This record gives sequence, structure tokens and C-alpha cells, in this order.
Amino acid sequence: MERVCLDPILPQNPKIFILGTKPGNLELTKQEYYANNGNSFWKIIYELTEEILSKNYAQRIDVLKRNHIAVWDIVQYGERVRPGAQNVKNEFPNPIHEIIKMYPSVKQIIFNGQKAHDLYQKHFTEIKGLLYDVVLSTSPANTRFSFKEKLNNWKDKLI
Repeated sequence: MERVCLDPILPQNPKIFILGTKPGNLELTKQEYYANNGNSFWKIIYELTEEILSKNYAQRIDVLKRNHIAVWDIVQYGERVRPGAQNVKNEFPNPIHEIIKMYPSVKQIIFNGQKAHDLYQKHFTEIKGLLYDVVLSTSPANTRFSFKEKLNNWKDKLI
């Protein structure tokens, strides 16, 4: 099986842990979360943090860290049958709960899309005391919702 994940983004004392499904081919090639320009993740993060949008990846990571937001994906290894979050089979998860135990400051888990939530439920049980929320996927494939609808959904869910 191929490794289909990036290393986690872990600030000191993260409060929010955003979990995606797995990075796409572009993200793996560039070694950057949400590298596809059609993905609205970074625009949403910048809107929520009220910072000025940067295309520089290191600056984007700094925004997450300053705002105590950790990011990772559920899937560590899997067989990629074709592009898309739905298209990994025989997946093996990242050690999500180990990270949560290492960072008791985490108060909320946000799933970037329903597929991430479904995979979490398949491999893990919820930890008491944490808030769990599913937000609209920022994926460019999620065309049912406008950017404004996605942004408002994220605003409503994040603590």
C-alpha cells in the first residue's frame, strides 16, 4: 500500500483539529495541504481568522499555528483506485487519537467533509469531552455549495 498522507500541522496548544480524508495527487506532489487552487480551504481559514490571504505556504502554516489550528488527514496508507476522497480502499488510518492525547488543549474536531467523518467513525470512537462537527467539504469537487455557503457553514461550526 502506498502512503497517501502528509505530516500533520501541529501548533503549540492546538484548540481545533481539522481532519480531512486524504490529500490529492497535487497535494502529495507539492507536499502542501489543500494545494489545489479550486479548494476553498485556505480562503475559508483566512476569512475566519481575519488575516490577509497569502499564497505562500509557509505563511499559511503560520496562520494555522497562530490560531491554534491543527490539520491532518484520516488516511495514512491506502490503495488509490482513482483521484478523489471516495477512491481509496483498504485504508489504514493515521494515529489520530495519539495526537489528541499528546495535545489535551484540543477541544474540537472538525471533519472537512462527510467522508472524513465516516472514515473516523469506521476506525475510531469519539473521545468524551471533545466537540465533533462535520463541515461542508472545501474540495473543488463539492460544487453543490457556493463559497459563501461553505464559509457560513464553517463559521457556524468552529468554536
